[in-house]
Amino acid sequence: MILVVLGTHELPFTRLLEEVERLKREGFITEEVVVQSGHTKFDSDLLTIKPFVNYEVMDQLMEDARLVITHAGTGSVISALKKDKKVIAAARLKKYGEHNDDHQLQLMSIFLQQKHILSWGEGEDLGKIIQETESFEPEPFKSGKERMFTILSNFIKEA
Repeated sequence: MILVVLGTHELPFTRLLEEVERLKREGFITEEVVVQSGHTKFDSDLLTIKPFVNYEVMDQLMEDARLVITHAGTGSVISALKKDKKVIAAARLKKYGEHNDDHQLQLMSIFLQQKHILSWGEGEDLGKIIQETESFEPEPFKSGKERMFTILSNFIKEA
């Protein structure tokens, strides 16, 4: 199963769903595709659309997914990486009214530099990126949360 995650941002991200649906319609994608669509209104007889799901359902969907295609939101990307999933991230872009700014491009570039993910961008064929996942071996993700807590804790103790 392929899981597509759009998160909960209030602006639509139909561009990604149109590309996924195209690949499904053309028979490139043959497996089930489940979409957590959030506020993006999208009707499809080829994709299973779930606007919002609770944590437990999302956790199970991530667990069951062979591949996660997600908007480049930090939480969605990190959730998939923590489950050792191959991830294709797509940045929501301001010029298409998908977000208020282009910060997702910056976030995505960091994950790309660290070789955790693959990305899908404007004008690219998502099918080619999906094919790349077959040989892509992502670098394991290590959270910096504990290090940050230590730094903050030490700072507070010294203050």
